[in-house]
Amino acid sequence: MLISLLFLENLNTNTNMEALINYFETIPSLHRSLILVGGLTFFWLLESGLPLFKFKYKKWRHALPNLFFTLTTIIINFTLAFLLLETADWVKANNFGIINWLPEMSLGLYALLGVFLLDFFGAYLAHFVEHKVKPLWMVHLVHHTDHNVDTTTANRHHPIESIIRFSFTLLGVFVVGTPIALVMLYQAMSLVFSQFTHANIKLPKKLDKILSYVIVSPDMHKIHHHYRLPYTDSNYGNIFSVWDRLLGTYMYMDREYLVYGVDVFPNEEKNGNIKELLKQPFQNYEKPTLSANSANVKS
Repeated sequence: MLISLLFLENLNTNTNMEALINYFETIPSLHRSLILVGGLTFFWLLESGLPLFKFKYKKWRHALPNLFFTLTTIIINFTLAFLLLETADWVKANNFGIINWLPEMSLGLYALLGVFLLDFFGAYLAHFVEHKVKPLWMVHLVHHTDHNVDTTTANRHHPIESIIRFSFTLLGVFVVGTPIALVMLYQAMSLVFSQFTHANIKLPKKLDKILSYVIVSPDMHKIHHHYRLPYTDSNYGNIFSVWDRLLGTYMYMDREYLVYGVDVFPNEEKNGNIKELLKQPFQNYEKPTLSANSANVKS
């Protein structure tokens, strides 16, 4: 009897997972748009009720350049999407990639592992490289020069960065061997997590800390947006926090000490102007300075 119940439960779980995979395999563009707009709207409203910081800014005015770059990101990803589809179809047809070379596993574990590894290539690795290669840092700078980080900051990426990040995701699809359903699932999760971790919301400290042992929490990511080193070069993850913890890039500081932006690019007016932001990658490189309280780094 017990074995029968366990079998039925497992069957039901597999059926639900199959339904989820089938949905994301053919997810309509409208539904992807609804995930973007719905997440943005939800966290925008949540920021009003549970703000981490009470910014003295005009929310819509601040959002305009960020929404502009969100739009350019959408256009670039949509234009290049055929490359993801062709790559995902190829690895599936040729049984190529890490998750296809492993022993047979449940569909749920297969999906989790696929998303987990895509998160490394498409988010952590791309982000890490952007901070370590000077020309790429100047491109990524657009994301960091927001002085009032909120949910609209999530997709504040220069068009060149959108292409860079797409390239890393494409590499991930090839190396990991993920079918298009898992690619779409990963991108949906990545988007919502990015909106969540950038949102100007205040979770209880203990809850945020507990979450940060598994996923990237809002406080954990905002440390990355602190205006000085070494914090700027930490907490690169997007969905799973394990990459930072395993690879030694995790840092902690009390959120009360957070200051957003980049210390060597302090002009808030320029950093909120679309024309200036488009030119930002082509400015002269300036190395961020070390934070005076870097000795207070905790794990």
